[in-house]
Amino acid sequence: MALPTARELRRSLAPYDSYPLQDLLTRATTRYGGRTAVVDGARSFTYSQMGEYSDRLSSALAGLGIGKGDRVAILAPNCAEFVIAFFGILKAGAVVTTVNSGYREREIAHQINDSGAETLIVHESLKPMADLARDDVKGLKREFVIRPDSSDSESFWGLLERAPASTPDIAIDPKSDLAVLPYSSGTTGLSKGVMLTHYNLSSNVEQFTRRDGEEANLKANDVILTHLPLFHIYGMNVLMNGAIGAGATQVMMGRFDMDEFLDVMSGHGVSVLFTVPPVGLGLTQYPAVRETDLSALRVGFFGAAPLSEDMQQRVQESLGVPIIQGYGMTESSPVTNADFMEPHLIRHGSIGPAMPDTEEKVVDLETGEREVPFGEIGELLVRGPQVMKGYYNNQAATAETLSEDGWLHTGDIVRMDADGYVWVLDRKKELIKYKGFQVPPAELEGVLLEHPGISDAAVIGKDDLESGEIPKAFVVTGQGVELSVEEVMSFVAGKVATFKHVREVEFTDAIPKNPSGKILRRTLIERERERE
Repeated sequence: MALPTARELRRSLAPYDSYPLQDLLTRATTRYGGRTAVVDGARSFTYSQMGEYSDRLSSALAGLGIGKGDRVAILAPNCAEFVIAFFGILKAGAVVTTVNSGYREREIAHQINDSGAETLIVHESLKPMADLARDDVKGLKREFVIRPDSSDSESFWGLLERAPASTPDIAIDPKSDLAVLPYSSGTTGLSKGVMLTHYNLSSNVEQFTRRDGEEANLKANDVILTHLPLFHIYGMNVLMNGAIGAGATQVMMGRFDMDEFLDVMSGHGVSVLFTVPPVGLGLTQYPAVRETDLSALRVGFFGAAPLSEDMQQRVQESLGVPIIQGYGMTESSPVTNADFMEPHLIRHGSIGPAMPDTEEKVVDLETGEREVPFGEIGELLVRGPQVMKGYYNNQAATAETLSEDGWLHTGDIVRMDADGYVWVLDRKKELIKYKGFQVPPAELEGVLLEHPGISDAAVIGKDDLESGEIPKAFVVTGQGVELSVEEVMSFVAGKVATFKHVREVEFTDAIPKNPSGKILRRTLIERERERE
């Protein structure tokens, strides 16, 4: 009997159910009520408990006048309260905007102001940074602090304790109403709100958990390690919502530590690992991996940045299970591609073919319109039920990224073979990908120019084995000014999140620009690569 082909396995799942995203948890509560949903350190929560607590939060929010369309921000590390808050906000009919837990005050203020959030749920560990942002925040009316061991009247748990376990009656149109407003960096300036509907997110969960006949599908008895941040679309919709959609158990992990990572993998019997290339590199180099019991693990899934064919095979040898790659963007909820774990279908170095009901084409880099033949290089365009409505309050950026007939310009340079498998080669846009996080060069350039001793600056991504890319700054100092590399790095570090820190500085006499004054970053990138 012939084995199924990639196209046979990736057949359509349409029509997709159209339902509010919070129904993922409601359905799981009904089906798997007594099963452990979340493990957070010494605490564990069943699906029934997660359902009840999120019901209570929705009731409390409704009692405060928070309703359909209102924005509620979450600023928290990975924790059980994040999950409760996420679904409680949705059950109140409001929109979740998740704030990067590594943001500094200016970045927090930008997102809260831009999203229009009037309510903030903040973890006690991040409250000092949130407090620093308050002077620049305009419309924030209320704040609730997550203190896991406290239920005082102004805390998250105090809010829940005083509320009934009931949900307000809210009419949701899944295809038009927003569920989440995460922020994604554009090619210029500060990050933009990505408008994702209930249908965008629920369809994508279906696409990567209900692929007919594929062994990599999440199952109800799976245990996943949630070490990727929940504020990021990968952690949010693939790990958190994917696990809940499947009825799986997720084990929370905060700041990454390899020894703790391996202890959790072994101690909790993690069966599916979702992670990123820097962790994969670490796993190939860390001696303790060979001594760790990973017998429960059945597959590893890598995303956020591409793995080379060689690195993918090295990780596979280290962990002893199939390692597959996927691909996506915040703007596509996020998954658009994934490889197979079936030996006859996996193609190392590839992000695999498109997800079910996802159209893809590769267009020429000059016009962005002409479709190129298989095997030729071009920009990847994607269309499907998971593609965003657009950028919030930014029609110009939306028009640049999303065509009128629904094609999303990914900005990634790829090649596609005749079977639909895709290889990511480079990025057309100039975002820097540091450990899977997007770093916009223009934002760092703006920060550098705030220094009184810097007259001009440009920032590029420099290839780095461990991090994928690191931000490198080219700096022109003012006449008679002497600055050290350390002074420049320290200045930037005091103004942006850790993942945006400048990791290398080169002083130069001039920044290359075109006649209109636009920085020629590609010239600097090519110059840097010639040195390597």
